[in-house]
Amino acid sequence: MNANDRQELWSKIDDSKQRLIELSDRVWGMPEVCYTEVRSAAEHKAELLHQGFRVKEGLAGIPTSLVGELGESGPVIAFLGEYDALPGLSQEAGIAEHKPVEAGGHGHGCGHNLLGSGAMLAAVGLANFLKEKGIPARVRYYGCPAEEGGAAKAFMVRDGAFDDVDIAISWHPNSFWEVVPPLSLANTRADFVFKGRASHAAATPHLGRSALDAVELMSVGVNYMREHMPSDARVHSAILDTGGIAPNVVQAHARVRYSIRAMELQDMLDLVQRVYKIAQGAALMTETSVEMKIVSAVSNTLGNKPLEQALYNAMDELGVPSFDDGDRAFARRIQGTLSDADIAAEYKAIGMPVTDEPLATFLTPQNTNRKPLIGSTDVGDVSWVVPTVQVHAPTVAIGTPFHTWQVVAQGKMPAAHKAMVHAAKAMAATGLAAITDPVLMESAKAALAEQTARSPYVSPLNADVMPPLDMSRG
Repeated sequence: MNANDRQELWSKIDDSKQRLIELSDRVWGMPEVCYTEVRSAAEHKAELLHQGFRVKEGLAGIPTSLVGELGESGPVIAFLGEYDALPGLSQEAGIAEHKPVEAGGHGHGCGHNLLGSGAMLAAVGLANFLKEKGIPARVRYYGCPAEEGGAAKAFMVRDGAFDDVDIAISWHPNSFWEVVPPLSLANTRADFVFKGRASHAAATPHLGRSALDAVELMSVGVNYMREHMPSDARVHSAILDTGGIAPNVVQAHARVRYSIRAMELQDMLDLVQRVYKIAQGAALMTETSVEMKIVSAVSNTLGNKPLEQALYNAMDELGVPSFDDGDRAFARRIQGTLSDADIAAEYKAIGMPVTDEPLATFLTPQNTNRKPLIGSTDVGDVSWVVPTVQVHAPTVAIGTPFHTWQVVAQGKMPAAHKAMVHAAKAMAATGLAAITDPVLMESAKAALAEQTARSPYVSPLNADVMPPLDMSRG
């Protein structure tokens, strides 16, 4: 692949970008949370069909998942898209103040409206280029719902949806232009359901056994455990069922959901068992019973040096998106709603000195002294079975915390669209490089094989754990 090929490829992406920008904006306007993305998935399906892709729906028993494919033979290049929103983040676009469209409504606070459309744009551009050049390959777009805690990709991996994929490529909205560091926390979400005995809280409290007391004692135990777990592990919770609203009734039932994270999959699984023992102890102290129900689980992410270098080269050649004065002016207004600490944290994460620029102006070097801000993603499970690489593209003002109204406010802005298109070009160029350079393809697969030789992939989801299609209902 030479520079002229890449320019032709990027021209194909420019030819299709307007439709995909419009798709992103439509999905922004219909925010749907974990496993409820019916309209968003339908929009993605319609666009894939318009672009000539063969479409299959309902992967791994998930109604809002889908895959589109173009090409008849050759290596399989997968672009991973998402389109789920977050609860409680409704926000008008294009204003730098908190103003919900709908009180308590949902919003695309992680930019997945852009993520899905950008990944599809990469797939469309690459497929059209390959068809014109007569290069055999199969290009796939995976529509992956419920990334925000639902672990859809982990269920899809377990079901074999990626078994014949050669390379997987994705991206995520961010403050900076960079190859995504291959760091994410393995994560299990588990519900602990306590059952006790109801009673009159004043007349016969001695006859009651409080499930809510058990939930509270479990919280105490987990807090003490924090002194004795790896410093980079994380445990947090939300009480989903307090047992009722009457304080004069001993609560006979209660449920708490824990998110348990660690840098390595096995460490996370060990931590889950420790938390379960604490729950059993709380049940013993309160003479209640407890059941642990796994809701979802994801693995940590494995890096792939050959693909990361190929992606970096493409991003370096592209340069940073060309933002204009209007883009920068709005980004400064958003930064006005942030603290200095918000902005400094983003620079610290990439190991670069703080500047006054409101939007990214450089490609982050690969070997800086990073202090990364690490979360969890179900892309991790894909990375254990397929060589995987990801782009960060600057869709938001530097310092914007994700999962906030500020991300939603920027989700339809021209700067976000420019970054989305840039991400699509970088992803498509990396896919083309893998197709046309057998050494790159072989090196990427060898790198994954070496990493998993001693620790083969084992799904963090037991066979009896089904996709939690109703998890958004609490």
